[in-house]
Amino acid sequence: MDDLATLSDKQQIVEVITELFVATDERDWSRVIGCLAPQVLLDMSSLGGAPATTMAAADVAAGWERGLAPLAAVHHQAGNFLVRLRGDEADAFCYAMASHYRPNSTGRETRVFVGSYDVGLRRDGGRWRIDRFRFNLKYVEGNLELEKG
Repeated sequence: MDDLATLSDKQQIVEVITELFVATDERDWSRVIGCLAPQVLLDMSSLGGAPATTMAAADVAAGWERGLAPLAAVHHQAGNFLVRLRGDEADAFCYAMASHYRPNSTGRETRVFVGSYDVGLRRDGGRWRIDRFRFNLKYVEGNLELEKG
């Protein structure tokens, strides 16, 4: 029975991470917030941004909404999930690529981020929610100034 519970928890964790990426691509910010704990330690510093900081889930979603607004499409693809359980807490790792698309006159309409994520989760009311989220950039290719048009 413990093996079945462990397998179920791991599947639920992969699903909440996948749901976060799909909801982001669909710009469904209420679904994004639903994947997150009330407070999230967000670290996107490998992209050259601010250092890791703890933020309200709604503020994380609002920041992503502003940042992605100029883009016509966003597509996240994740895989190679590794999940480690520690009772009601878990650590997950995955590879991921994010493709950004914005039609423009330069013909340089895409940018792709390649890297991995370290995700911390906590069981909250029987549901897993993300409370730590760090992107580890490997490389970027394409138009680095895509938002400018």
